[in-house]
Amino acid sequence: MAHRRTRALLPLAIALASFGWAAWPWLPFSRASAAPRTIVFYGFSILGEVFNEAIFPAFEAHWRESRGEEVEILGSFASSGTITNQVILGVPADLVLVSLELDALRLSEAGVVAARSWRTLPHRGVVNRTPFIILVRPGNPKRIRGFEDLARPGVGVVHPDPLTSGGANWAIVAEYGAGLREHPDRPDAGFEMLRGVWNNVIAQAASARAARTQFENGFGDALVTYEQEALWDRARGKLDAGVVYPRRTVLSEHTLAVVERNVDPGERPIVEAFARFLWSAEAQRLFVRYGFRSVVDGWNAGNPAFGRVEDPFTIDSLGGWIRAKREIVDGVWKARVLPELE
Repeated sequence: MAHRRTRALLPLAIALASFGWAAWPWLPFSRASAAPRTIVFYGFSILGEVFNEAIFPAFEAHWRESRGEEVEILGSFASSGTITNQVILGVPADLVLVSLELDALRLSEAGVVAARSWRTLPHRGVVNRTPFIILVRPGNPKRIRGFEDLARPGVGVVHPDPLTSGGANWAIVAEYGAGLREHPDRPDAGFEMLRGVWNNVIAQAASARAARTQFENGFGDALVTYEQEALWDRARGKLDAGVVYPRRTVLSEHTLAVVERNVDPGERPIVEAFARFLWSAEAQRLFVRYGFRSVVDGWNAGNPAFGRVEDPFTIDSLGGWIRAKREIVDGVWKARVLPELE
């Protein structure tokens, strides 16, 4: 009799066990006891707000809803050169988003990431974009309209430092390229533009964000910086400056790399899922909301504050970053412009 009762109760026990197994991830005590999975993300200076306030929470919610797991993304933000050096020295970053592909190439040369592995990602690893613009004092008292006006006598320019800042390297390319495209018949037009602008540089800082702080503290008449910096502060009512769009300027492109040596095989799926998420419609629209331009042009209509650039150009139009570093940053700015300023 007891044997028959045991057999009769067995299906019920199995059903209860199965229910418990299926329900376990959603039970309050199971969530409380499970440590969240962790992703470590390093990014260049102006990415801090959009990632901390929007991108990280969006992916954490997406993963929780789709997988029933908690994930915590830890972010660190500094100049592109600084985070590149930190990753090379061994910080445990799983992903790094640098200001320019040149820093991704440095990571590759140091053996930190596989050679040009970022180019296998969507849009060759470019996550978002922003043109280089000029911030001026309210009312634009110096009547600055483009980079050529930064070369006029009596104009003080604040600029990030090309030795540490990815934004500064973009700014050099913007200034040089604007001169070259304005006067394509004059081989030295780019050099002349750079010499004129840098003759008026009165203050430099380690990152674009730090240079912005110098400008806000009263240094100079103009600051060369990312459009995103200006638009995000304007949207929050914190922009005490005018925004000038040069007729010709570079459209900066920001590169994501997976730090393969730091990614545990068991964590690879979640790291790769977060990387893919950055190109999703949700993430791209968040970038646009925070003042970055999407890699999908059609989504940029979501931010009517984006200004018009008459002649935008990319680093590819100057031969890519390897050539631009050799011929423009080193060959012109460092070898020809800087000696004239000493």
